[in-house]
Amino acid sequence: MKPEKKFSMYRVFINWLKSTWDKFYLWFFCRFFTFFIAIALGLRGIRMSHNNGIAGKGRLKIVDDLDLPNNDFFKPGHEFNIRVRHASATFLDDAMKVIRSCSIKFSDHHFNSPFDIQLNSGNFGVFWSAISFWKFASSRAEKWGVDWVKYNHDYPQGSKGAQLGVRRHATSFHNVRYYSQSPYLFITTEGIKYYCKYKVRPFEDVAETGIDPNPSVIDACNQRILPHETRGRNFLKDEYEDRINREGAKYRLQIQIRMASDDEDPEIFNNMTPWDEERFPWKELAEFEVSEVLDWDESCRTTFSLKHMPKSLGIIPAKSVYDYNSMNYMRANTEFARKVRLFAYRVFGPPKPIPDDDNRNVT
Repeated sequence: MKPEKKFSMYRVFINWLKSTWDKFYLWFFCRFFTFFIAIALGLRGIRMSHNNGIAGKGRLKIVDDLDLPNNDFFKPGHEFNIRVRHASATFLDDAMKVIRSCSIKFSDHHFNSPFDIQLNSGNFGVFWSAISFWKFASSRAEKWGVDWVKYNHDYPQGSKGAQLGVRRHATSFHNVRYYSQSPYLFITTEGIKYYCKYKVRPFEDVAETGIDPNPSVIDACNQRILPHETRGRNFLKDEYEDRINREGAKYRLQIQIRMASDDEDPEIFNNMTPWDEERFPWKELAEFEVSEVLDWDESCRTTFSLKHMPKSLGIIPAKSVYDYNSMNYMRANTEFARKVRLFAYRVFGPPKPIPDDDNRNVT
């Protein structure tokens, strides 16, 4: 065998070995993280994040004039019973400066569904891979509402995501814009592969509230309520329940798509890099309305999983803990922790509702 050929085969083997190790390490990392979360939080009936929330149910309809390539799941005019949960990340005080979220389940069941999607305020992420999330989580040093000082110092791109994603002065969960940030698969009925992102906005063209007009690195770490704050620690949940009981809450679900290619720039998967909206405009995907608020126990039991997706709309495969797509891979592989939390509810009951008269600035 010629030396050149022998060296080429050796290089192929080394590359295969490295690729296999990277995938195994990603799998092991996510399993370890899930087990840790299940033990540390799940058995205590605590979500991984976004414990401060409110859920409701209603109906969703895929728009009749759907301007997308044909897909087996998103069919024009098709309707679904849904559950929607809004939440504030980490802290239990609605008046704090935090990221807000909107999660949609395409069924009226607390766990099972054909499609779940999770979105957050702001079109930038705070972390962009499994390993960056670990650095984010492990650098936490929260003290009465001041947090992530070290992380924001070490990772300015994450700090930018925090500055642009938090909403302190939001007047309602309903008027915030929510983004999936990370992309997903979109495979047509003909088998052509695209990538897509999702966005939720109010049905009417109302202004978004809560955006910080002058975000800064220092302020991003200080999420405390303002001095002399008059709004209660449950004011957003109370406002949302009043809105649903009075008139309901109607939304638009929108989508961006772009065709996949063999020589893809990895940066298109980076949730810190929004796609150009002129090249990839947001298109109308569905309209939905929340017409009934769930009680506290059922709201706690309602959970969302990226495992609940058809193959034509699933997560994009990841190759390592550094891969941008490893964020969604890790989220999808934490289902065990969710099941442990639901088991804890059956044994010990759900957590108590967040009291109005407790300490402020707490998780």
